[in-house]
Amino acid sequence: MSGYFIASSNIDARNFQKLQKIQSLGGDTVITFGTSLLPATMDTVPPDCTIDGENCAGVAAAGVKVNRYFTFSDGSQWGSPAIKCPRDRHVVNKGKSYTVMVFPANDSGCTAKDGRYDVIVAGGSPTSVEDPAVSVAAAASQLGMKFYAGMPAPVKRTDVEYLPDLSYEHTMERFTERFLQYQAAVNDVPGLAGFYHHVEMPVSANPFFDSVLSLYTMQNKAIQRILPTREAIVSPYIEARKNASSISPADALGGARKIAQTASGLHLSIAIQDGMGTGKGAAYSELEAKQDVDEFAASIVGQGSWEEKYVAPNREYFAAAAKGVEGTGADLWANLEAMAPATEANPCDKSLRGQTTVARIGMQLQEMAPATKVISYMWDPYYTCEGTAPALTKELEKGFTVPLVADSTFDAGTGELQVVGFNLSRNMLHVKWTGKDGKDHSIEVMPARVDEAYGENLGLNPLLQAAVLKFDAGPSSPEEIYVLSATNKPN
Repeated sequence: MSGYFIASSNIDARNFQKLQKIQSLGGDTVITFGTSLLPATMDTVPPDCTIDGENCAGVAAAGVKVNRYFTFSDGSQWGSPAIKCPRDRHVVNKGKSYTVMVFPANDSGCTAKDGRYDVIVAGGSPTSVEDPAVSVAAAASQLGMKFYAGMPAPVKRTDVEYLPDLSYEHTMERFTERFLQYQAAVNDVPGLAGFYHHVEMPVSANPFFDSVLSLYTMQNKAIQRILPTREAIVSPYIEARKNASSISPADALGGARKIAQTASGLHLSIAIQDGMGTGKGAAYSELEAKQDVDEFAASIVGQGSWEEKYVAPNREYFAAAAKGVEGTGADLWANLEAMAPATEANPCDKSLRGQTTVARIGMQLQEMAPATKVISYMWDPYYTCEGTAPALTKELEKGFTVPLVADSTFDAGTGELQVVGFNLSRNMLHVKWTGKDGKDHSIEVMPARVDEAYGENLGLNPLLQAAVLKFDAGPSSPEEIYVLSATNKPN
């Protein structure tokens, strides 16, 4: 893993220490979630936001017809860099900073042709603390890392809770522009690599999710126009449960392509959530398909085998998505869910999800060979909590040296077996197979050669390696099924 979702702080030292720790474990990228633009009323405007003792939204919009009110509390200071129109106000009261923005409800510019306006009250943080996004970007700049800041988003619909409420789409578009203009004014530093869309959807081509795609498209266009050197990340999820949406790998291919087509001129990375932390996706090999799901998955899908409970393993979804993004200019990443469905045996602080294991993370990584980068959800608390097992950070400090097999190809003509995976160099590989004679055979060998730059040279994950096994006695035809495993070579 080389990137992590994090919770940002309004204290510089905390952000710097967190990024420094992540960097020491091989991370070069951090991502934060965005904040929703919340519908409000005059009565729900923060009571501290006042101008001469009066409600700040009411004062800013005095004399005009207000269509809707909104609040936006992302921890940022906002202030004068966000003031663009005559009615906008910067308010400091009781040590807190607010910015009131008055947008035409249906027009561009500062004047509403129909006389209707929307009012947004942003901020509310103490003036004594740092802007979290500015603080993280500064730390990333100092450490030579990349930071992707969360984009604003609408709330979810009340009738369909997993789709965005686009009833205020125009105001969302105008506010997106103002948000990006603010970032350009106060946060245009090398560490700000781009932005993250936190509104999620499955990797599916179903038109049911077109409202999410339209949101991505609108905001990507705004990023490209206002901060054209920056990038964007989206993180759709695998939904492979047979008792849920049952999205197939073929549908994931089309879904990945549709998401890639929202890029609108900027560079887009599609980091697919593998679903292992929520029970929506599954990591298993063909030979494990008839085995029972593990206890974590069983807490979500019930008892049964992997093939009974899931449409396909994650590797098939990543392979399909890789085909889907071909020729689009988008990159395929993987978002490894570093938690597990919660049971009594794996609590993680007060989180709804539980602590996972290094062994389970290894299974997840084996499914992600087509991804050019692996990021992980989420640093805090899932890498830092200590439950029934030590924190994952302590395991990573030891070095993630376990060899992992992601794919293999056997050439009967040359007798060579090419193995693709992680940490294959200087480790033993085991092959078991049933020969034409009907007998079981096995062999344990060191690779004849290892290409440590395999992933980098092919534009895949740069840590992927390719090992070649050459043996005189081994599988001799493609029809012979073999089982492949790898272990650390004893010192």
